Formats: sequence, structure tokens, C-alpha cells
Amino acid sequence: MKILVTGGAGFIGSHVVDGYIKAGHEVVVVDNLFTGKLENLNPGAKFYLSDVRDRVIERIFEIEKPDVVNHHAAQMSVPESVRNPRFDADVNIMGLLNLLENSVKQGVKKFIFISTGGAVYGEAEKVPTDEETLPKPLSPYTITKYASENYLRYYHAQYGLNYTVLRYANIYGPRQVPHAEAGVVSIFMSMLSKGQLPTIYHYPEEPDGMTRDYCFVYDVVRANLLALERADNQILNIGTSRETTTGQLYRKILQKMRAHGLCVDKAFDNPHKGPARPGDLRRSALSYERAREVLGWQPEYDLDRGIEETIRKEVIQTDK
Repeated sequence: MKILVTGGAGFIGSHVVDGYIKAGHEVVVVDNLFTGKLENLNPGAKFYLSDVRDRVIERIFEIEKPDVVNHHAAQMSVPESVRNPRFDADVNIMGLLNLLENSVKQGVKKFIFISTGGAVYGEAEKVPTDEETLPKPLSPYTITKYASENYLRYYHAQYGLNYTVLRYANIYGPRQVPHAEAGVVSIFMSMLSKGQLPTIYHYPEEPDGMTRDYCFVYDVVRANLLALERADNQILNIGTSRETTTGQLYRKILQKMRAHGLCVDKAFDNPHKGPARPGDLRRSALSYERAREVLGWQPEYDLDRGIEETIRKEVIQTDK
């Protein structure tokens, strides 16, 4: 089938493109390269340099007539959404509506939407959190993601457009950009490889940092492949159900890098500490039981294996 992937030159989107092409699908990528990179593009994909808000999107849909739209493009920084909520809404809401309108016009069979499970539930009482938990967005970014899910319900009810929502945990792996809070694994690795000491943000009563659910990008690719044929009009968490503090994550990365002869100075044992930022959740982990039942999906990479794979491809290979 032909699949249009927005954000297909970005960190997660480019891996999804690779997975689709490897599975034999025809892939069209739309990316404005704001955070995406040309070097991430799979040479087997057709590429359009465009923003999801642009009017030219209509022409792209007319030319390509995709069977499926996989929407990864987004303004994804929580702090940035707090600083500039209008821009956040413009990209995440108006961009989505542009894609949905054109999907209906061109008879798209399915729309796979990437949401956030790592933030949309807010400070959930139940951790790991399942999809039955009522979202309580605590930032403009998460508000736009939750609103987008409701737009999908409307377009299904009104026009019969099938959809699957994948609510991601904190995704990490090769190609991740070391910027914004979602890229903490890449930030730590990048700073340590340059001999710089990272900062662990925390609340006063939780000095080892907030907890997050870290899911490896190759596992995410499998979920996007399975969603092509399953989970119509459903919302699924994609995570590991495991909580890891920022401090635990840092020590794990440091340990793995030292195994490769890096960061041997004892100064790296004591990272900087900083206060939690606006929008930072205290705890987050996602139950993936529904994804197991509906998609037949479960994570295959634990944190040790995923971090080792990322270091080998991003740090060791870069050093060489």
C-alpha cells in the first residue's frame, strides 16, 4: 500500500519509514526539516519538502492518493508549548486539520495519529496508566494532542475515516535529536561524549528526578507496522510499563559509556541538579496491555539493550 508519513525525516518518523519500506510498502514523506534531517531520509521514499499547514498539501494528496496517512510531524516540546502556545496550536491542530480534510477528499483508508501517553494523562493516580484513565493535560502541547484525538473521533463519525491513535511513552534510540525534554537520552549521551556534565531536573522531595517510561524506537516501528491492519478506531499506549527515574537513566548511560572506555573521570558521578520545569510530570509509565491484546505487540528491548544499541550507533560510531 502507499503510505504518506509526515515528519518522515525526523527521529521516530524516519525509522517508521524504514520499517514500512522494508515491509514492501510505497512511502511518501512530507517534512519541513525543522527538526528532521535529510540524512535520515530513506532513499526509497519519495520526499516533499513541505509543512503540514501548507496549502500545497492538497496538491500532494491529489498527486499521491495515499492509502494510509501516518502523522508524526508535530511541535513536541512541552516547555516550548508553554512559552508559545499559539505556535503549538497552529502546528498541532491546524496542521492536523489540513491533513484530515485532504484525507477525506482523497479517500484515505486509515489515519495513524501519534499522540503522547507520556504526558496526556497528567499526574495519573494509577501508574502504569491504562487507556481507560481520563486524560488530564497539563500543558498546551498535551492539550493539542488530546484535542487532536477528539478531532479524529469526529472525522470517523462524520466521514467514516478510520484511525488508530498511538500514545507514545518517552521514545529513544538512534537519530534522536539532543534537544527538548523528550530527548533526554540523546542529551545525556551527547553531553557526556563531549565531556560535559548534564543536569537532572527534579522536585525538591524527589532528588533523583521524575520517573518516565523509556521505550526503544525499534519497538515503536513494529507498533506502526501492526497498526496498518489492526486497531481501527482505537487508542493504544505504546510503552514498557516500567518507571525509571532520570537519575537511574543517567547512571545507566554512564555505566554503558564507561564500558566503552568513555567518561572515566569521577566528576561524571555527580551530575548537576536543577528545579523541575513548567509542565514536568512527577511520574509517568504506560500500561501496554491493550496493545498486546489488539496489536499482538509488546516491547522487546529493555533499557539495557536499547541504551547499548543507541551508544553503539550514535556515540561509538560517531567517534570513529
